[in-house]
Amino acid sequence: MNIILALLTAALWGTTYGVTQYTLPDWPPLLLGAIRALPAGVILWCFRPKFPVRDHGLALLKLGAVNIALFFSLIFVMAHTLPSAISGVGMVSVPLFAMIFQFLVLKHKPTGPQILAGVLLLVLGLMLFNPASLTLNPVGLAAMFAAISCIILGSRMTQTLSGRLHWWDVLVWQLILGGALLALVSIGQWLIAPSGFVAVADGISGREFAGIAWIVLFNTVLAYGLYVFLMQRMSIVDFTFGGIANPITGIALGVLLIGEQYSHTQYMLMAGMIVSSLLPSLWQRFKRPAN
Repeated sequence: MNIILALLTAALWGTTYGVTQYTLPDWPPLLLGAIRALPAGVILWCFRPKFPVRDHGLALLKLGAVNIALFFSLIFVMAHTLPSAISGVGMVSVPLFAMIFQFLVLKHKPTGPQILAGVLLLVLGLMLFNPASLTLNPVGLAAMFAAISCIILGSRMTQTLSGRLHWWDVLVWQLILGGALLALVSIGQWLIAPSGFVAVADGISGREFAGIAWIVLFNTVLAYGLYVFLMQRMSIVDFTFGGIANPITGIALGVLLIGEQYSHTQYMLMAGMIVSSLLPSLWQRFKRPAN
C-alpha cells in the first residue's frame, strides 16, 4: 500500500512542470512557490488548528526554508527553463544521491540492486543530458541538482522532526512558514523589479486560475499530505524509488500539453532511467517469496 501511495505522490508532483508551462508560463518562480505553499498550509491547518510549541519553532522554520521555500523556488525555475519530460526524468536520479547521502552521513550501506540501479541511472543520465545531443538551459540544470539536494536533506529533516511532532503539524507548519518566507521575498522582488510581475498585473485568466488551483490542491495539499505520512513508514531510498510516476507524468504532459518531441534514442534513455529506478523494488518483490 505504501508504494502505491508513493507512486500517487510522485505522479502529482510530476504534473508541476507541464501544468506550470501550460497555464502559468510567465509568472515569477518565487511568487508561484508562495502561492503553492501558503494557501495549502492554511487549508490544512483548518482541519487541525494547532500552534507549535516554541521549542519546535526554529526546527520547523529550517524545514520550511529547505523543504518548501528553496525547493519550490527551484522547481518553478526548472518548470520555466527545462522541458517537462527532462525535468521529470532528471528527478529520477534522486535515489542515486539519496544512497550516497545515507552511506556517507547515516552509514547505511546500500544493497546490491540499489547500487546497480544507481550506476545505471548515472550512466543513462549522462547520456541523456549530453550537451552534444540535447541543448539544455544551464540554470535549469543547476536548479534541478539543487532541488534534488533539497529533497534528500528535507526528507531527512522531516523524518527527524516527525519523531518529535505529529506528522500533520510537520506538514502544515513547514508549508505555512516556508510559504511565508517566499511571500516576503516575492514582495521584495516586486518592489525591486516590478517588470517581472507583468503577467500577474494583467489579471488572472481561467487557465491561470485552473493552474493555480491544481498546484495548490493536488500538487501540495494532497501530495504533501501523503509525503509526510509516508516518511514515517518508508526509508528515504524506498520512497524515492517510488518516484517512477514522476517522469512518466512529466513526459506525458510535456507531449500532450506543451507539444515536446524527442528522438527515439532519447525516449529509450528516458525509459531506461525509469526502469532502472524500479530495480530495487522489483528485486525485493521477487526475492520475498524465496524467503
